[in-house]
Amino acid sequence: MKHTLKLFGLLLFVALQATAHDEPKEGIQFFKGTFRQALAKAKAENKLVFLDAYTTWCGPCRMLQTKIFPQKEVGAYFNEKFINVKMDWESDEGLKLAEKYPVEGYPTMLFIDGSGRVVGKMMGLPRSGAEGLIAEAKRYGK
Repeated sequence: MKHTLKLFGLLLFVALQATAHDEPKEGIQFFKGTFRQALAKAKAENKLVFLDAYTTWCGPCRMLQTKIFPQKEVGAYFNEKFINVKMDWESDEGLKLAEKYPVEGYPTMLFIDGSGRVVGKMMGLPRSGAEGLIAEAKRYGK
């Protein structure tokens, strides 16, 4: 019986760990790959890159990632209109991108065309949450 309980506990732990790192199913789906690959994909699909420049210590960044980006209506709009990228601005790739795309504070969200040119910028949390984020993005989405 003890062996069965230990095995059950181990399986439960593994299952919880596997699902803890999954992307949200309804919210924004973020591109897996390099920024250069995201630009190429955006160019090929005639879309913009939506780049979330964040840091791990930024409270408003965490709020965006846990409260706004996972919302169904946000994902529906952003997944259709943009190639979505999130980048820790203090990571190796983030530090390199910061040379080309300097930001004054976090979170900063950039709308970038397939050639790498910034066509729009948002700083901080949107005033009206998900609705505000979508409204701002509609200024740039094709």
